[in-house]
Amino acid sequence: MLRLAPAITLSLLLIPLLAGLIGTILPAFGYLEAIGGTALGLDGWRVLFAAPGIERAVWLTLASGLLATLLSLLLAAGFCAAMAERPAFPRLRSALALLLASPPSTMALGFAFLVMPSGWLVRLVSPWLTGWDRPPVGLATVQDPLGLSFVAGLLLKEVPYLVLMTMAASAQVPVARTMAAACALGQPPALAWVKTVFPQIYPQIRLPVFAVMAFSLSAVDVAMILAPGQPPPLAVIATRWFADADLQRYFPAAAAAVLQLVIVLGAILVWRLAEIPLGWLGRRWIERGGTSPVAAFVVRRAADLAALLVGLGLLALAAMGVWSIAGIWRFPDLLPAEWRFGLWLREGGPVLATAGTTAIIGIASAALALVLALACLENEARGGGRPATRSLWLLYLPLLVPQIGFLFGVQVALIRLDLDGTLVAVVWVHAIFVVPYVFLSLADPFRALDRRQIAAAAALGAGPCRIFLAVKLPILLRPILIAAAVGFAVSVGQYLPTLFAGAGRIVTLTTEAVTLAGGADRRLVGMLAVLQASLPLAGYGLALAAPALLYRNRRDLAR
Repeated sequence: MLRLAPAITLSLLLIPLLAGLIGTILPAFGYLEAIGGTALGLDGWRVLFAAPGIERAVWLTLASGLLATLLSLLLAAGFCAAMAERPAFPRLRSALALLLASPPSTMALGFAFLVMPSGWLVRLVSPWLTGWDRPPVGLATVQDPLGLSFVAGLLLKEVPYLVLMTMAASAQVPVARTMAAACALGQPPALAWVKTVFPQIYPQIRLPVFAVMAFSLSAVDVAMILAPGQPPPLAVIATRWFADADLQRYFPAAAAAVLQLVIVLGAILVWRLAEIPLGWLGRRWIERGGTSPVAAFVVRRAADLAALLVGLGLLALAAMGVWSIAGIWRFPDLLPAEWRFGLWLREGGPVLATAGTTAIIGIASAALALVLALACLENEARGGGRPATRSLWLLYLPLLVPQIGFLFGVQVALIRLDLDGTLVAVVWVHAIFVVPYVFLSLADPFRALDRRQIAAAAALGAGPCRIFLAVKLPILLRPILIAAAVGFAVSVGQYLPTLFAGAGRIVTLTTEAVTLAGGADRRLVGMLAVLQASLPLAGYGLALAAPALLYRNRRDLAR
């Protein structure tokens, strides 16, 4: 049975993905028998390309997505280069994990609270610097026409993610010895990291970079909060058409989803091709030597900007908490004149019920992902091999394909199976995105397990199952729980999968928060966002506390 684990896992990921792609591509060309589409045609594409502002929507999608990806990589690399030799660097994991635990829409809502004309940042400099005693009129800091606030909102999540991926990849590289050799040749530490460590790390973080690109080009929840509304990015247009009461909108919506898929795959291909000349230029630059003052300046500024983003992210989380209990809060007061908990008492019941549904879905999908990941890793350990690069690509595939590109097809399949709008369907679709994160979080600790302990247990007569249950699981309890917490956080942040698989009948904190984001009640949105961020943080807290409590008499297991 254990040997079937990799096939079962890949089937769980790939069958819905392929079925979803087919179920989206066919309606894009006019075939969806359930609503009268019985012949292939291009009417959907004609409606799509005739839609007002569609060219600008495509341009906005490309420009914001590629800019966010490029800046995320540059800032993450600059931050790691500047911090690589500092003792505090490993301790930053906690702050970064705090940002990663928060769903993208939560960070976007908090960022909007910060930068809107009546937000905290404007209040900080008003009226003593700006002279404003009222929120400035006509100042577009959220949903601005160029999409800059959208890009900044994406960076809040993506820079910490790439920094953590880079830190994880650094374990496979002799960083200290490599930097010592480069510094001995006269390179400053930060440039030594860029010239000697980063080229070794980049191939290992290429897939995470592509996942960041796919998310930036196709994010819907963040775009609905921060991107321009007229026209919005292409993925938002497709989502709105899929939600339209007019069923004939499904055909251009499917065409828009397929176009979104083509944009993401084309962008990944262009990025991969661009690596060839850029790699050649990089090697020439490194071989020339020298200290490169301009490059050193760029690295320092990138590190400063990355640190600023981390600070803004933490401030955004705090802003939501303040708004949720704010009473009278006039501009330009920095803090509310009074605090009220009435909203929590009045709305607490319904919102907690929604939080319960969110938690049930998250726990179920994380548990399913954990079982599959452990089964795959145990099978790999008993077989004595490591997964090929092709398997890693297949594992990452749900993160590389835009969600809007296949979730409609998944919904069509769920309707045929009479599963749409059920918790089972939502958990299953969430698991498509949770499994890759759980597997990647658990793989390194599992593979790094000391083989001598396993050999000792085998020498005492324990079989493979007993070794797995009595030796491996207790030793790996902490990374297992952290991987489960990562999966739980990923599930809590899912917007489109809940929307499509839940068919509007399953409501979570994320769907509620995004739906209410454009409303006037900032306190209710703040309350939802606080709960949305609290659930993953509670999961991480439990994952860190449980080993310490269970193994309080065995210090080495508790760490």
